[in-house]
Amino acid sequence: MNLEKILSISGKPGLYALKVQTRSGFLAESLVDGKKISVGLKINVSLLSEISIYTYNEEKPLTEVMRSIAIKEDNGPAISHKEENATLIAYFKEILPEYDSERVYPSDIKKVLSWYNLLQSKGLVSKEEPIIDPSENEQAKQNAEEVLEKVEEEVVAEKVKAPAKKAKAKKE
Repeated sequence: MNLEKILSISGKPGLYALKVQTRSGFLAESLVDGKKISVGLKINVSLLSEISIYTYNEEKPLTEVMRSIAIKEDNGPAISHKEENATLIAYFKEILPEYDSERVYPSDIKKVLSWYNLLQSKGLVSKEEPIIDPSENEQAKQNAEEVLEKVEEEVVAEKVKAPAKKAKAKKE
């Protein structure tokens, strides 16, 4: 299961696949309806591969949690995220018994199950351990770091340009 290019975009329902980086942000495609949207630099975006769930000992990567659900459900769909909170909590304890119930809220569990069911319906989850070629993993990490650096540089450049534009407008 590869969540490297799957995004959650703040203020937008569902999940998105990262398609292309642009000068002003990037282009993403909805996994729900296939529509493509342009995402600017100022919008909060989370890569699913970077999300973790709190446990009492450490943080568990979302990929491992999704794999645990896939194993329990034999690659089938999980329970609905619309179930009662008590049902969701009991289910999540079966998946991840050591999760920190004080820092992982029912709303977090709902989001994880909703994401899992969406990814499962698209065939993007698997109970199989991924075979990772170290060079591929290093290349993916380097690519992600380069994208983040470019985005950060563009955000800084925008912040520097904004006061200069205001000062120029005042002089005129």
